[in-house]
Amino acid sequence: MSATTLDDGATPIIGMREIGDTGVVVHPVGLDGSVFGWAAGVGDTANVLDRFRAAGGNLVSTADHYAGGRSEIMIGSWLRTVGDRGSVVVATKIGRHPDTPGLSRRSILRAVEASLDRLDTDYVDFLSFDGDHPETPLDERLEAVDRLIREGKVRFLSSYGYPAERIDEVERLATESGYPRFRAIIAEYSLVEREHYETQLQALAAESGRRAFAHSPLGNGYLTGQFRTRDDTPTSIMFDGALQHAGRRGTRILETLDEVATGLGQTPARIALAWVLVKPGIAAALLRAKSAEQVEEAMGATSVRLTRHHLGQLERASAH
Repeated sequence: MSATTLDDGATPIIGMREIGDTGVVVHPVGLDGSVFGWAAGVGDTANVLDRFRAAGGNLVSTADHYAGGRSEIMIGSWLRTVGDRGSVVVATKIGRHPDTPGLSRRSILRAVEASLDRLDTDYVDFLSFDGDHPETPLDERLEAVDRLIREGKVRFLSSYGYPAERIDEVERLATESGYPRFRAIIAEYSLVEREHYETQLQALAAESGRRAFAHSPLGNGYLTGQFRTRDDTPTSIMFDGALQHAGRRGTRILETLDEVATGLGQTPARIALAWVLVKPGIAAALLRAKSAEQVEEAMGATSVRLTRHHLGQLERASAH
């Protein structure tokens, strides 16, 4: 897990990372299960997960409402083939499934039981509150998760869609009352979506005890370079959000990615992922992949070594 700094000023070689002080160690490229059961069918999902694990990947993130629960079911079917459950870090989110909406105590307990059933596992490693749901008091939510942790059904609590002030409030309640604290933060972060993470969450993610998982690190596919103008048509519904980034700034970013990628003999997607992975507080980037080939492409990002000059180029190009 140690990093080696290169004499040429390149960023450290990217290796396995520990999530704060949890003892959980993850490969820096994780899988975003939102495409399973939606853009990827049963066969493709199994192939993606098998290739991911063979390449050293171990973090799989999903949500109870993805594809109406089919994402969790597909991951659960695959988990049965793994044998060693402890070798896979499973994260899921609750709060938006139509059968267990919201984050009341009753909804949390029922939602987790349903997720465990679909995932065919006794526990999840990280359970995220999917959105803030301010209609339910924080202490009610935290008491429910505390019960689940004591029962061994959840290992750690994480957040998704929480502003910094609410994360701070959870930390205060945890300190005062012994409630679980957020040990991971799932947040959108990429060269095209920098501001929220860097101004609101980066300092929190870099604190001892927690880290961040970068959601949509390729900007919904835009940073692969497949889409250059708003006239380009995505080949998959996975990439429907990509074209929102097209424009003057997006073009500037893609041109810089192309330049850096050409100089290093890499692809724009790998450069974009490598940039995310060397940023403060980031433990892993959660990739959407519907094929084994996309997994192999992403895993290659861990061999990319960006110099300080490269980082400067990318950050200037992506500045607002």
